[in-house]
Amino acid sequence: MPAYLLLFFAIVSEVAATTALKASDGFTRPLPVLVVVVGYALAFWLLAATLKQLPLGLTYAVWAGLGIVGSAVLSYFLFSESFGVMKMAGMTLILAGVVIANLSPSGVP
Repeated sequence: MPAYLLLFFAIVSEVAATTALKASDGFTRPLPVLVVVVGYALAFWLLAATLKQLPLGLTYAVWAGLGIVGSAVLSYFLFSESFGVMKMAGMTLILAGVVIANLSPSGVP
């Protein structure tokens, strides 16, 4: 499977697990707890597979950046958490950083 597809599924799994962590209500609801455990296990397994093909720095930048944005967007829709202008600006900067990291030629500081 292509590395970026593995990374995409790793990010989706991590965002699902993080969202379920909030829904687990402090690990008191069994179904969300199951999603947390399976989601994080799958996310890290897929991330490890991704790292066989992509460099760590780039992979982690994409993983963290898109994970943060995905979690923030889902929390807005699922948990009615705030998403104001400042948060939008921050998310835009994170996404810009991910794009810049991906455009940077390898071996160039």
